[in-house]
Order: sequence, then C-alpha cells, then structure tokens
Amino acid sequence: MTGYSANDSLALMTDLYELTMAASYFDHGRNGQATFSLFIRDYPAHRGYFVAAGLEDLIDYLERFRFTPSDIDYLHRTKLFRPEFLDYLKELRFTGRLMALPEGTIFFTHEPIVELDGPLLETQLFESFVINALNLQTMIATKAARSVQAAAGRRVVDFSLRRTQGTEAGLKVARATYLAGFAGTSNVLAGKRYGIPVVGTMAHSYVTAFEREIDAFRSFVGSFPDNAVLLIDTYDTLEGAHKAVKVAGEMARQGKKLRGVRLDSGDMAALSVQVREILDQAGFKETLIFASGGFDEFKLAQVVSQGAAIDSFGVGTKVGVSADAPYLDIAYKLVMIEGRPVIKLSRGKKTLAGPKQVYRFLDDQGMMLKDLLARRDEEVEDGKPLLKMFMDSGRRIGPAEPLTAIRDRFQEQLYLLPPAYRGLESAPRYPVSLSRGLADLQDQVEQRIEERELGES
Repeated sequence: MTGYSANDSLALMTDLYELTMAASYFDHGRNGQATFSLFIRDYPAHRGYFVAAGLEDLIDYLERFRFTPSDIDYLHRTKLFRPEFLDYLKELRFTGRLMALPEGTIFFTHEPIVELDGPLLETQLFESFVINALNLQTMIATKAARSVQAAAGRRVVDFSLRRTQGTEAGLKVARATYLAGFAGTSNVLAGKRYGIPVVGTMAHSYVTAFEREIDAFRSFVGSFPDNAVLLIDTYDTLEGAHKAVKVAGEMARQGKKLRGVRLDSGDMAALSVQVREILDQAGFKETLIFASGGFDEFKLAQVVSQGAAIDSFGVGTKVGVSADAPYLDIAYKLVMIEGRPVIKLSRGKKTLAGPKQVYRFLDDQGMMLKDLLARRDEEVEDGKPLLKMFMDSGRRIGPAEPLTAIRDRFQEQLYLLPPAYRGLESAPRYPVSLSRGLADLQDQVEQRIEERELGES
C-alpha cells in the first residue's frame, strides 16, 4: 500500500527530532504508556467538512515498522546516537493500539482522525509518517468530494498524474479521489494497485502526428473501435466535431459506435452546446461529450450553471494538488502520558487533553445533527461512536476494507450531511461541542498547569 517492498523500511521516513526525542526518552527511562491524537485545527478557505482518507497506508506502515541493518548503520554513522539506543531500535516494533475514523467518514475540526496508544518511544516516532499519510489523502478526498458535488451527477475522473507532486502522490490522489466519488483514473498503476477503473482518450500529440486530423481519428477508432473518444480541439473545435461525425458515420456502417468526443480548451459551456447540436443533428445522440482543462469544483459549478452539455469531466491539476488549499492545519499531539492528561496552551494552537471518542447525533429524519467530543471512557447516550479500533497489540484487527466499501460509506455519509453544510463557497459551521466530562477535564488540566508551571517564575 505504501509503495515499498517487503525488504524495504520506512522507519527513517521521519524528522530527526523524533529520533533525538526518542533517544532522550530512552536515556532517562521515560517510556510509559502514551496516547497521541491526530486532528485538524481549522478549515481551509471554503471548506466546511473533511473526508477521512489514508488510514490503510498507516495500518500497513505500523504493521511493517522496523529498522533494518542498513538503517541502523546509517544512524550509527551520524554519530548522534549511543550504541545502546541503536540496539534498542533494532528490535523495535509497534505494540500498541490504533483507534481511528474509518476511511470515508465525514468529520470536522478538532475531532480525532487517529489516536495511537502505546509506549511513548513508539508513538512519538510515528508522528511524521502519521501526519504525512493522513494529510495528503484527506486533503485530496475532501477536494474531490466537492468536485463530485459540483458536477451535479455528471461523471468525474482523475486526470492528475502528470501534475501531482511525485509518483507516490499520483497513486494516493487516484485512490483518494475514487474513494470520494470519482468514477475512475487515468493512472494505470493505480488501477492495478487499487482496482480503480482506468480511463483515457488521446493527446494532441497523437492528432498532430498525422498529416490530417481526420486521419488521426480514423486510425484511433481503427485500433479501439469499441472505446474511442476523439479529442476535437487541436485546430478548431467545431471543425473537429464535424470530422468526428464523419468518422462516426463510417463506424456506424460497420456496426460500431463512436463513444465520445473530448473538449480541452475554449468556452466549455458554449462549445459543448454547439458540439451537442452537431452530434444530434447527425443522428449521434448517444455519443458522449467529455471535457478536461483546468477543472475543479469552482469551474465545474460554473460550467454546469451555464448549461453545459457535458456528460463527463476529466479533472487534473487543481484537484491533484488541491490548488486552492494545498495543505491542512493538521497536528499530532500527546494527550495522555502514564495516565496523566496533558495539554498544550500555546496561543492559537491549544489542544484538548485526554483520549477521546467522537459521538454523532442524528435528527428525526436521520440526518446529521451534531457531534460531541467526549472522553474515551465516558458514557454518552443516543450518540453513535465514530472512532473504531483497527489495531491492538500491534496487530491489525480484521482484513483490509475494500476500497468499494469505503466509497459506499462516504456516499452514505455525504447523503446524511444536510445540504447547508456542503456549500462550495461558504457554509455554516457544523456544530461540534465538548461533553461535560471532557470540558471538566480541560479545566482540571489547565488549573494544574497554572499551579505547577505558570507560577514558577
């Protein structure tokens, strides 16, 4: 899942300070049971919800976690770490528990996406990977969900591979967009790895490789008579549409059908209406119109509102890098150590102490009403707990969930989110509050800090 073989290790895929902190914990015998919580502090512009994604990669990482001999040799050569600590790392494995929101779950700020319980040394070392894995896929799944919504029932596929930030990101984007409702991807390796339908048409280079545009069209349908989509805007979109009609007629006489044509430039709404008219007048009402070129939720909503006659969209760069919101304010913080709840009081970055559970409440129509953040051991009536246990004693509980099941979960959750909270430009904040037990815990921890820390000077 994470793109490495059984002989590889991602143990060094971490920031140096994770290792130096771990080394100091080791030196001073501080390795008690700890809980770390991963959450998002604030919404990027125009966002009102998030879609949980990336958990499967985290589980895979935790199951495989180990330092190889070459990892240990490299750390030895840095001359930063004592031999006793490196000997400890040789045997280190994840032995704790993973609580998390199932992938495809809709969630909100300050709600834990993941909570890791285990020895402090282990759970500290995982910080960098946990944030990296969950940040990217959650960010992209959220962007993709908004794009599917904006397409208003029209098919949307992932065309982002060439513009994503690296090959591994290209794979994760394909997975996250499919999870959030995209119909397929152009990324063939992602299709193989995750079982996502693969889609594709042709490039302008294919058309220009022939002396005449119509020769390119004829050659392509000759190779793919059952699945040809012709790119018609290389020279002139409407002229290209007329040539596509001619080729479609030739195919029809052979008992074949032209599947579609693709627009990639110009006024998409106006051109699609004109192309639709050309196709319909020639008797090819079943030939689809596919469009690509700079689409995200904002452009999708615009062309749909303009009455575009587009059946399917290829969405690339702006979704693949989440162009308008390319990061999440995501954090992984210690919330409990050796039974002691801990908190960070930094201005603008205050955390919530203690292990938690998220409870979701529905209204009389079964729609999402509100969420409640509670202590993990607190009893809450009528609410549905969202965090589930996925690993215990360092081992996965149950088999990996099929991507199709995750996709179905997301569709169900999106349906239950009232339309008011799905706004593309602005939306009211979904209500999330603290339980009495969790609120009291925060007061107690803050009071303790005031007494023990803030008055010392």
